[in-house]
Amino acid sequence: MNTKRFAVISYHTCPLSDETDAEIGGMNIYVLELSKALAKKGYYLDIFTRSQDEKSPRIVQVNEHLRVIHIPAGPQEPLSKKVIEHYIPEFLTWFYEFVEKENLSYQIVSCHYFLSGIVGMDIKKKLGIPLVMTFHTLGIMKNLVARSDEERESAERIKTEQQLVRESDQIIATSETDAQYIHYLYDGSPEKIAVLIPGVDFDLFKPTDKIQAKKTVGAEVDDKMILFVGRIEPLKGIDVLLYALKILLTAHPRMKVCVWIVGGDISGDTEEWPKELKKLSEIREELDIHAAVKFVGRKTQKELPAYYNAADLMVMPSHYESFGITAVEAMACGVPVITTDVTGVSKLIDKEHANLITSANNPIGLAQRITTLVCNEEEYKEVSASVAQNVQDLSWDNAADHFIGLCKSCSKGSSDVS
Repeated sequence: MNTKRFAVISYHTCPLSDETDAEIGGMNIYVLELSKALAKKGYYLDIFTRSQDEKSPRIVQVNEHLRVIHIPAGPQEPLSKKVIEHYIPEFLTWFYEFVEKENLSYQIVSCHYFLSGIVGMDIKKKLGIPLVMTFHTLGIMKNLVARSDEERESAERIKTEQQLVRESDQIIATSETDAQYIHYLYDGSPEKIAVLIPGVDFDLFKPTDKIQAKKTVGAEVDDKMILFVGRIEPLKGIDVLLYALKILLTAHPRMKVCVWIVGGDISGDTEEWPKELKKLSEIREELDIHAAVKFVGRKTQKELPAYYNAADLMVMPSHYESFGITAVEAMACGVPVITTDVTGVSKLIDKEHANLITSANNPIGLAQRITTLVCNEEEYKEVSASVAQNVQDLSWDNAADHFIGLCKSCSKGSSDVS
């Protein structure tokens, strides 16, 4: 029986899904890449997730030390988060049977997102092991920026998050900003809140020839290409980017500039697109910028480097973002990133490049910052040369070392985690 085994709970989403055709999601990347880095250091990890396809293998052996285990809990198909919460008891029953059958002993249970935390609290109680909690997003903050009742998180979610803050042995925030929110808005004890900034795969995300990258993805070589990469959700502020593009094109009608939006399911006709994606398409028509906006759809991690390198600029116009892994991936490719001041990743931008930060929901301010950068060749070259250097310390190897240190501090038997 190995004494360095971690149970990882990613209840509502499988971290392997971003390697196929699922929506781009920072949490999936975080869970999988951190787990891979820990496995390289000799730790054994079992990632447990709810099965969403009965044809999926029950156990996927990612490498010698890491496996992903799909647990049948409710219908084995994609379901809303509100629905799958009802199947947590079934998930737990299967989990305990699996642990007993394989005679497993875990040193910690590491949970991602509040639904996984519900699972983790039960495991902590029954197995007597420390609970390490990473929220990724916070219900209170999502409600702050919600534009409709449909977007608001339930009171039950927030109560669960409050309980998790009290009962977790270690809380990991993905940015200093989220750490402060957990402390001030959830009454979290500063002693058990730590910041673990996500890493980036430097073997995958690195600068390449821009002209060749534009040709690879089918972009016009002479166009200034502005990129958005991420989930298609209202809180991402993509509509603000489209308004900023309209302002920019009106102010500079001769400028050859375009916006490419990577993310979302565009497999069907426009009328069949998901609600938010369809709304963005309608805004594109209302603003008469159809020719300058391209919806690219979902791309895998392996496809993304070509899009980052083809871009002249990436924009993260979020109203709330706990961190923003795609921004770091772009920066690792040497692409400047303009982000709002409410994102966790904005803290990585030094004072010298403060013009890369804008306020949320401010299309005029965003348009001005885009114009300043793409119209000033000397400044653009200087920023492009420095952004990749700014993220060189953010390796998943370093993140894994930090995670191990946090586990030691909260584990009763810290020698088992060393």
